[in-house]
Amino acid sequence: MRENARASDEIRHLKIEKSFLRYPEGSVLVEMGAKVICGVSVEEKVPPFLKNSGKGWLTAEYAMLPRSTQDRSPRETQGLGGRPQEIRRFIGRSLRRAVSLEALGERTLTLDCDVLQADGGTRCAAITGAFVAAADAVAGLREAGLLAGEPILDHVAAVSVGLYQGEPVLDLDYEEDSGCDADCNVVMTGSGGIVEVQGTAEGDPFSRAQLERLLDYAATGIARLVELQREALAAPLPGSTKTP
Repeated sequence: MRENARASDEIRHLKIEKSFLRYPEGSVLVEMGAKVICGVSVEEKVPPFLKNSGKGWLTAEYAMLPRSTQDRSPRETQGLGGRPQEIRRFIGRSLRRAVSLEALGERTLTLDCDVLQADGGTRCAAITGAFVAAADAVAGLREAGLLAGEPILDHVAAVSVGLYQGEPVLDLDYEEDSGCDADCNVVMTGSGGIVEVQGTAEGDPFSRAQLERLLDYAATGIARLVELQREALAAPLPGSTKTP
């Protein structure tokens, strides 16, 4: 039996608290086992390679607090290590599939994802929460009359799946993630398109049939995550009786 009596194809409880931070144009606290703060900053400029192109840009940063894990991890003060670099690129690639850079105009969305507490699936929680924060920031631009088109193309969410004790499971927690036979991080759109799949056999190789079953589990989980993203975006801001 999984923790909290979860079924093999059931995600952990997801909570998305919008406008968690005061200053960013969009922000959330996302809790899905892991706890991650996602803040989105809007800057009226683009990298040099996009200057005068009419296109915007979206990029991501990712970091873990020293005690987000069981043992303290030193802060990275001399440049990012390989894992944070890989995860920030993963988040950026995933979220760029949700946004039309042409409709965004020559401005940059910077997504800062900081892990408060790790429990498996931190990069997936970051992607799922960062989409809500980005959509909220874009809503502010829209309300201010700063957009000529609609930048948000579709929802994007992510979830982990894996083989644990020989069986497929959805949304691995820390114990399952550290002891699984294989694990994958899957990113999909709200319409069901696959954005990216990262998969590794930790022990024996797994079969194509097993991979297809894991992708079916991921599709089920992401459909539920997208429902919860929609609910979060429809919720009123704290202290307000109006919906955004």
